[in-house]
Amino acid sequence: MSAYAAVVLAGGAARRLGGLDKPALPVGGVPMRERVLTAVADASPRILVGPGPAPPGVRLTRESPPGGGPVAATAAGLALLDADVPAVALLAADLPLLTRSAVGELLRHLDTAPAASSSAEPAASSSEPPADGVCFVDADGRRQSLCGVWRPAALRAALDRLTVRRGGLAGAALRELLADLAVRELTWPGEGPAPWFDCDTERDLRQAEEWSR
Repeated sequence: MSAYAAVVLAGGAARRLGGLDKPALPVGGVPMRERVLTAVADASPRILVGPGPAPPGVRLTRESPPGGGPVAATAAGLALLDADVPAVALLAADLPLLTRSAVGELLRHLDTAPAASSSAEPAASSSEPPADGVCFVDADGRRQSLCGVWRPAALRAALDRLTVRRGGLAGAALRELLADLAVRELTWPGEGPAPWFDCDTERDLRQAEEWSR
């Protein structure tokens, strides 16, 4: 799959970093949100959800209400996508080690058979329906849902269901949104640090800085 969009979520509170604008903090001299947006430079459109600013060529929007959480931010980003976009990378803005090859690995497995999701080559065909999304899992089996690619139609349907259940999306957890979706879990087959490494603390930032050298 070559055509895809990207929605980067940058509206978190960063409480463990004293409420700083976390995506703007530099790693290797480059703000984290710009490093993430560079990893999806071939996506169209690229959408940043948060207070901004957005680099040239990137659309900026904000979740409603501001600070409403990742599900509300996902809805705001999807609202800017055309109906025919086949896939969307849904990413946190604090993934400074994300690479184009990692995003490509996720996209490559979006249309493969579930049995092939951790193999070197995707299956040519499958009698099973395609997955709604693919995300990385860490060594402990935890899903890294904001380092994944998804079918926009499946996300929109899940947003509709969740809105009906809750009466709104503000404050909803991402696991609630994804609970009913067919998610393919992918281990990182590449070398080097994990692309889903996020920076919630000063220690994380120092570690990312060291790995980025």
